[in-house]
This record gives sequence, C-alpha cells and structure tokens, in this order.
Amino acid sequence: MTDLAPLRRALLSVSDKSGLIDLGRALAERGVELLSTGGSARSLREAGLEVRDVADVTGFPEMMDGRVKTLHPAVHGGLLALRDNAGHVAAMEEHNIAPIDLLVVNLYPFEETVAKGADYDTCIENIDIGGPAMIRAAAKNHGAVTTIVDVEDYNALLTELDSNEGQTTLAFRQRMAQIAYARTGAYDAAVSTWMASAIGERAPRRRVTAGTLAQTLRYGENPHQSAAFYTDGGTRPGVATAWQLQGKELSYNNINDTDAAFGLVSEFGGGSPACAIIKHANPCGVARGDSMKDAYTRAFDCDRTSAFGGIIALNRPLDAETAEEITQIFTEVVIAPGADEAAKEIFAAKKNLRLLLTEGLADPAEAALTYRQVSGGLLVQDKDNGVITEADLKVVTKRAPSQQEIADMLFAWKVAKHVKSNAIVYVKDGATVGVGAGQMSRVDSTRIAARKAEDMAEVLGLPESPTKGSVVASDAFFPFPDGLLTAAQAGATAVIQPGGSMRDDEVIAAADEAGLAMVFTSQRHFRH
Repeated sequence: MTDLAPLRRALLSVSDKSGLIDLGRALAERGVELLSTGGSARSLREAGLEVRDVADVTGFPEMMDGRVKTLHPAVHGGLLALRDNAGHVAAMEEHNIAPIDLLVVNLYPFEETVAKGADYDTCIENIDIGGPAMIRAAAKNHGAVTTIVDVEDYNALLTELDSNEGQTTLAFRQRMAQIAYARTGAYDAAVSTWMASAIGERAPRRRVTAGTLAQTLRYGENPHQSAAFYTDGGTRPGVATAWQLQGKELSYNNINDTDAAFGLVSEFGGGSPACAIIKHANPCGVARGDSMKDAYTRAFDCDRTSAFGGIIALNRPLDAETAEEITQIFTEVVIAPGADEAAKEIFAAKKNLRLLLTEGLADPAEAALTYRQVSGGLLVQDKDNGVITEADLKVVTKRAPSQQEIADMLFAWKVAKHVKSNAIVYVKDGATVGVGAGQMSRVDSTRIAARKAEDMAEVLGLPESPTKGSVVASDAFFPFPDGLLTAAQAGATAVIQPGGSMRDDEVIAAADEAGLAMVFTSQRHFRH
C-alpha cells in the first residue's frame, strides 16, 4: 500500500443531505470529478455543480424503485480495483472501468424508521443494500480508496486534502475504513435485532449489539481501567438521552448510578413528588412527599451518611426550594425531568454539581433487553419490568394489612426491585427508613437495614427507631422464619414477599404468632 493516494473521482450517494452541497462544492473546487445518484445528484445540480449520473457510468437506469442502481461492475470495479495490480488495471481498461478514489455514502434511515414505529413493509423498504455493498468494497480497498460514512467527517476529509496537496494518507484511509465497517456492522445489527423482534424470535441464533460513542471517559470503575460510554439510539428518557445543563463531565460510576437512580424514581410516575438517592447503584433513601423538598428531605433522612456524594433523581422538575436544600451537602449528580430558572441559578453557584434534564420519565413497564458479559459470552434477558398492584397481593396471614400498610408495602416493593440482592427495605409513611443491600444472607440484610435505621434515629433525635410500625419488603422469599422474625423484632408490622419457599407454612405460622400481616406477590426481584 502506498501512503499518499490522489483523489480525482468521487461518488456521492447520501440519504442524509446535510453538508452535501458544501462538500460537493469543496471537492469540485479541488478538481475532483463528481458522480452521484438520484436525489443526491439532483441536489448537487440544483446548487450549480457539474455531476455525472451513475446511470451514465453503468449504462443502466435506476430501476425497481431505486433498489438497483449501484450494483454494477462499473461501480464496484472502480472501488475494488487494486491500482498497483497489472491484472486489475488491464481489466479496468478492457471493460472501460474508471477508478473511484472517494466514496461518500450514508445509509437509508432504517433505525429512525423503526424508532417512529413504522409498519413491517415500510421498515423493509428502508433497508439499504447498495450503500453497505459500496461501503464494504471501498473500505476493503482502503489502500487506494477513501470511505466517508458520517457527515461529521466531511471537514476532516477536506482538512486532510488541504494538508496533503489533494491526497489522503494511509493512516486517514485506515481510520475511515474502520469507521465505515463499524457503521455497516451497526446497521446490520439494527436490522437483525428489529427483525428478530418483528417475527417473535426471542433467542435468535446470533445476536448482535452496537453503539455510538457518546463520551470517552477519564477511566472506568477505577483509575487503572480505561472506559467509554456508547449510546444505542434508544429514546427512553434517562442518562443517555438527558441534557447536561452544568457540571463536570460524567464519570463511569456517575453514569451507572444515575441510570439506577432515574430508573427507580420513574417507578413512581409523575404524580406526587418522589425522590430517590443512590449510592453505588443502591438506593440509600427513597420517599414521596407533599412537595419536592419534602420528598427529598424524607429520602435524605433515611441515611444521611450514605447520601453524601450520592446521585439524586426526582420525578418532577427541580424547584428553587429543593435546589437550596440539595446544595447543603456534596452531591455528584441531580437528574430530573426539568428545572425552573431559579433552581438553575442556585445550582450555577456549584460549578461541579452535575444537573441532567430528561424532559420526561422512563416507562417502568417498557419492554427492553439487558446484557451482561461473562467470560466467553453474553447473558441476555428481558429487563425486569414487573409491576405489582394491590389486586395482585395474596394475604396469607390471619391478620390482613391495613390500607396504610398496603400503600407502604407497594412502595417498598418498588424500591426493593432496585436494590441489590439480598434486598430488604423498611418503609414507613411513604419513605424508606432502612435499606439492606447485597448481603449473602437475607437475615444480615434485615439486621443491617434495622441497624442503620437505629443510627438515623440517634442523628434525628427520634425517641425510637423509625422501623417501629414500618412494613418490610424482601425481594425474594424468606427461606426460614429467622429473617422475618428479625424484621418483627425491629418493629415491622407487615411483610411483602414473593412466597414460594418450601417452608412457606413455617414462615406464615411465625408471622401469625408475631401478629404480622403478610402478603405474597408471586413475583421475585433478584438484582445482581
């Protein structure tokens, strides 16, 4: 491969016409012959540029509603021919094939078409064939051909030409070729993923994922780990689609924790104010309130120590009163559907505090897939979008829960879904008062949550632990009565759990003896 390759002839065929005229004019001014197709050629001509139709080169008109126009040896020979191969050069001369030095292609908007909810046939028509074929051909022959697939690289191309007297370097062509193959790979991934869903194939033989670089991160979970953040094109409100109004660049851990926080607060919809405070992907306080400030302070009072340096998610726009309260301690990130001007001004004084606005809440019941890498493979599953209502609860004890206990149990159940297993959550009057997360023993989670509540009682000057008169949620069944009895000793009066243990009868009997009300959900929420 030679380092410098001249650029004399370019083929421009784009779906996204952004920047096309400026690029075409810049290439023409540098003496580059322009070839084009359909709408791209028409746009260039209307701008006063001289363009040759690909149909003139191939000797065939565009046909079959544009499905066939560039799939021809005159095009692919011009892209694939090795300039330093005598046999290739002879074949080009024999068949009157001219070399193409630059390919500028972006593809039919398949991903956008799917995102708009188009029907099956419309999605099929937006699968590009000729574009990916040309991209792959040109990128393979990057020893001589430059391939541009993203509008954002137009200026880089022109800078490269100006720096090298109308030529491109091998390093530039290699980088553009890698970008090109990544684009066709992502495009095929989008098509195959959509089709698997469209035909109901829940476990396709091959599953492909793709993302677009959103941010190169300073490091990963720890400083010795390199990291980057990629988006998948989804429109679900959250950290990937949020607008960062102010603050330092998000870190790997910020992004992970902010996603966890917003997913949790979205469980409560946009009704009465709700707040979730997250630390290391686990909630350390969640509450509803009469106002957003009230919801925040009640969540904060669950575990003030852990809330320091945490992530705060709100289900309604941030107001000045709440902003003032939040700025009393160090907070990493606040994410909310919006913020009023007064709140923004208050936060502006805290230049390192990151404020993300989403303009909406996520749908907790939305269907999606989650991925986890293991050595040699991927684990893929449906997102945990299980939702429980009062009608789903089965009372299994002699005492039925009161309406206040039911409301608190449903609240606790939503929170437990977002706590690392083994998860125990105490709730009283619409606020968490103790959270036990990630323990190997469910009894230990129960004890830790109760102990943290006792510690907060001392901090807040309460006469007794806030777990007295609370309800408790367990993300999975109690295998023995010991965990349940520990919660009763902490003062819990009602229990919500999935049920399904071999010893359910023993656990129910223990609950009856302790005077507890208990309901089964028949739904588990393991989170690892």
